[in-house]
Amino acid sequence: MKPVYYRLENSWTPKGGPNGQFTFTLFNLSESPLSGFKLVFTSLTRVSDPEACQNAQFLRRNANFHEFSPPPGFLLAPGQSWIFTVAGLHRKAQHCTDGAKSAYLTLADGTHADVAVSDLLLEGSPSEPPPVLMPEGRLDLPFALQPWPAEIDAMPGDSFPVVLYPQGASCDELLSISMVISLSRRLFESDHSVFSLSPSAQGRPLVFDRQARLDAESYRLTFASDKVTLSYCDAAGRQYGLTSLAQLLNGARTTKGRFRFPVSGSISDKPRYSWRGCHLDVSRQFYPVADVKRLIDILAWFKLNIFHWHLTDDEAWRLEIKAYPQLTTTGVLRGPDEPLLPQLGNGAEPVGGFYSQDDIRDIVAHAQALNVEVVPEIDIPGHNAATLAALAELTDGQEAPDSYHSVQGYPNNALNPAVPFTYEFLEKVFDEMVELFPSSYIHVGGDEVANGSWLASPLAKKLMAEEGISGTSGLQSYFLTRIKDMLTTRGRKLAGWNEVAHGGGVAAKDTLLMAWENPQVGIDLAREGYDVVMTPGQAYYLDMVQAEAFQEPGASWAGTVPPAHTYAYEAEGDFPEDLKDKMKGVQACIWSEHFLSRGYFNRLVFPRLPAIAEAAWTPKAKKDWNRFAAIVPLSPAL
Repeated sequence: MKPVYYRLENSWTPKGGPNGQFTFTLFNLSESPLSGFKLVFTSLTRVSDPEACQNAQFLRRNANFHEFSPPPGFLLAPGQSWIFTVAGLHRKAQHCTDGAKSAYLTLADGTHADVAVSDLLLEGSPSEPPPVLMPEGRLDLPFALQPWPAEIDAMPGDSFPVVLYPQGASCDELLSISMVISLSRRLFESDHSVFSLSPSAQGRPLVFDRQARLDAESYRLTFASDKVTLSYCDAAGRQYGLTSLAQLLNGARTTKGRFRFPVSGSISDKPRYSWRGCHLDVSRQFYPVADVKRLIDILAWFKLNIFHWHLTDDEAWRLEIKAYPQLTTTGVLRGPDEPLLPQLGNGAEPVGGFYSQDDIRDIVAHAQALNVEVVPEIDIPGHNAATLAALAELTDGQEAPDSYHSVQGYPNNALNPAVPFTYEFLEKVFDEMVELFPSSYIHVGGDEVANGSWLASPLAKKLMAEEGISGTSGLQSYFLTRIKDMLTTRGRKLAGWNEVAHGGGVAAKDTLLMAWENPQVGIDLAREGYDVVMTPGQAYYLDMVQAEAFQEPGASWAGTVPPAHTYAYEAEGDFPEDLKDKMKGVQACIWSEHFLSRGYFNRLVFPRLPAIAEAAWTPKAKKDWNRFAAIVPLSPAL
C-alpha cells in the first residue's frame, strides 16, 4: 500500500456560527516542507459563507467539493500542522460522518497528493458511544426463518437430517434445488450444503407437489419423520419454499440447539405485498459487479423480489449507452484534473466505473434466475450534473438564474424540457434500456428539481408561453408526460419518485410512484389514482443514522431510524380501506453518500434490510420484534 504522508483531522463545535464551526488540522508527515499548496476536501456539510473562515482562504466549491489555500507565504514544515476554522456552514453537523470524507493536496508544481482523513470529532459537549441497537431476542418457536411465514404449525425435532434430497423430482425441480444450493453456498461459504441431488442415508427425502390452486409466490411445507413435502404453484413459490428449508436446516446445524428443524406439522406461506424491493444507488459510490450480484443474492435469501438499480445521478452516469459513449467516459470520471471534480470520498487519483452492457445482461440474468426483477433507474430531469458535463448540447447555457438555484449544491443539474436534443437523447437511451432490461417498469426519477430551474432559459420561456405552462413544476409535468409516452410506445410503464405528481403529474394509469418524503405522501398519491410503493426516509432509508449519538454514522435529515423503528413501522399506516389496493408494497433504499467502505455498508444496512423484508412478507399480526432479534444475527451480509 502506498504510504500517505499527510493527514487531515476535523472537529465540529456548536459554537462559532449559526450552524457551528469546523476546525481543520492538516499534518505534514513527510520529510519536505510544504508551501504554495491548496487543500481540497469533500463533505456533505457544505460551506455556504466563503468569508466565514479564519487562517485560510476559501477558493471554490462545487457541491461537496471544497478548496482552500493557507495564508500567503505560509510554510508547513515536516511534523508541523496547519489549523484553520470554517464557520459558514449550511447546516449543523450531527454525526461523525458529517465532516470531511476525503482530501488531497494540490502541490506548488500542480501535482496532487492524497491526504488521509479521520472521522469528525465533537467538541464542546459529551460524545457518547452509540448504544446497543438490538436485544438478545426471545424465541417461542426455535425455527430460523427470515422473514417469518404467514402460518406455522410445526413441532421441532430433537435431531435434523444432514441433507435434504429430492425424490421423484422433475428436471425443473432439480434445477431449482441446484440454484438454491449455489445461493446458500455463495452466502455462507464455509457452511455445509443443506441439499444434495443424490440420496443420502443420513438425509431426508424431499418430495415436490405442484398444486395449481395455490397462490402465486406461495408454498406449503409439510414435515414428517420420513420426508418433507414442498407444495407450490410457480417457480417463485418453489424457490421460496426451498429457501425456507435451507434457512431452517442451516440454522439448526450452526447454532447448537438454539434453532431446530421441524419433525412434524406444516408451514403455509405467501407474501404480504407483491412489490418487495430494495434500491441501490451506484452513482455516489461504484459497486463492482460481484457486489451487485451478492446483494441480489441477499435479496433472494430474504424473499425480496425487486432490485431497483439507481444507475445515474449528479455524481456519475453508470450505464453504458452505445449511442453516447461520453456518458461513461466524461460522465463517470472524477479527479482533480478531470471535467468532473472529486466528490464524496474521491481523492487525488481519478476514479470512474460503469456497467458495460455485458455486465448488465449478466446481472439481469443472475437476478432472473433467483426470481428477482431488476428495475433500472435513470434519474431525470434533475440530478444530471454528470450527464450535462458529458453532453453540453443538452443545455442552452442560460438555465441557471442569477439566484443560483441548486439541489445538493449542484447548480443547473436538470435536463432542459425545452431543448429538442433532450428528447432525441432520451429516445436513444430508452431504446437501449428496453433491450437490456425486461422489467415492466422503467424508473425515471423525477425528484428534487430545484424550484426556479429553467425559468431563465429563453427556450423554456418560449415553450411555457406556447403551451400555457406555469413554473418549474409545470415544465416538469410537461417533460414527464412526454417521457411516459416514450415508455408506453416501447411497452413499458413509468415508475418514479413522488415528485412526479407535481405540477399536474402524469396520467395515473400504468404509473407507479414511490413515496419517500413522508408517509402521508403515499396516501395523497393513492387518492390521485397512482399505484404506490412506500419507502419513507423516516423508516426505510438505510443510510439514516440508527442512534442519536454523535459517533453513530449516517445521514440524519429524516431523523433517527433505529432497527426497532424500521421493524415496527407499518407502511399502510392510515391508508383508508378503499385505497389499500393502490399500495403495492414497500421498499428499502440504500443511498450511498456515506458508504465509503463495506464496513459502513453492513453496519447501516443490517439488520434493517431484513426488518423491511419481514414488513414486505409477514402479516402484521405475525410480526414479533423479540423473535426477529433472535433470528437476525444469522443474516448474510455484503
